Amino acid sequence: MNPGDVNLQQLLEQAQLMQQQLVTAQQELSDAEVEGTAGGGLVVATVNGSGELLELKISPKAVDAGDPEETVETIADLVLAAVRDAVRAAAELQQEKLGPLAQGLGGGLGQLPGF
Repeated sequence: MNPGDVNLQQLLEQAQLMQQQLVTAQQELSDAEVEGTAGGGLVVATVNGSGELLELKISPKAVDAGDPEETVETIADLVLAAVRDAVRAAAELQQEKLGPLAQGLGGGLGQLPGF
């Protein structure tokens, strides 16, 4: 074998290992829960690591019975902010879990002739 030749068996083993790591990371993301908050905790959104909304809590303190129209607008804004915060946290978790795998793939292929 020449120094520049690709060891296909080794490449296949690396690909299988990376696939197993990816499946594990995806399962961990699916099982993980992260929270986003708004209004000092008046609204709390919980999403899984994939960004799927699992739960939304609105504190009774967010409701002003004396001004229902403004309350509705305020709660809507707080819900949006909390969900965005939770989705941002999920994206950070995804980067943490999947980022090294993507770098490994790019680094591995970048070292192969022709890639």
